[in-house]
Amino acid sequence: MNKLNETRIGQAADIPAPAAIGGLHHFAYRCRDAEETRHFYEDILGLPLFHTIRNDVVPSTGEYCPYMHIFFRMNDDSCIAFFDLGDNQACQPSPNTPAWVNHIALHVESVAQLEAMKARLEAHGISVLGVTDHRIFKSIYFFDPNGLRLELCAQVAPAAQMQKEQQSARDQVDAWSREKAERHVAGE
Repeated sequence: MNKLNETRIGQAADIPAPAAIGGLHHFAYRCRDAEETRHFYEDILGLPLFHTIRNDVVPSTGEYCPYMHIFFRMNDDSCIAFFDLGDNQACQPSPNTPAWVNHIALHVESVAQLEAMKARLEAHGISVLGVTDHRIFKSIYFFDPNGLRLELCAQVAPAAQMQKEQQSARDQVDAWSREKAERHVAGE
């Protein structure tokens, strides 16, 4: 790494390089009820219940808080996980963020599978938005019993197109940042 890049990302020469991140291990979210959540993720979405942790003390903080931590495994061995804190409370949405912003997007292999999952969810009484065309993938949107917005996506763009788009991604973020700064200066 040269000095220009070290300065650009705020790293000093004596700070270790980032570790190679191999993928998502798990995403954890609060749930209202472990069984209700298990039913949705295992019986409806088809993600097997993979692991549970039952504890009264939080290992990372030492605080007393009885909980059940449940993990559902995806085909790539990553998990989506939930904490039932025993109080029948779901996580509250952020008051400063539109409901469509915070969500988890999960991958399915094809548009046909996406459409089949839409039919399956609707057959279980779950309201589904889409199929939505995002140019490089198609998706559907719905909420789990905890109010967590989920998206199922089927990639339609080939790898070569995605590689080409990656080449301009940083330039697009830089352009957005300039535009946003100009709007703030103008008082928008």
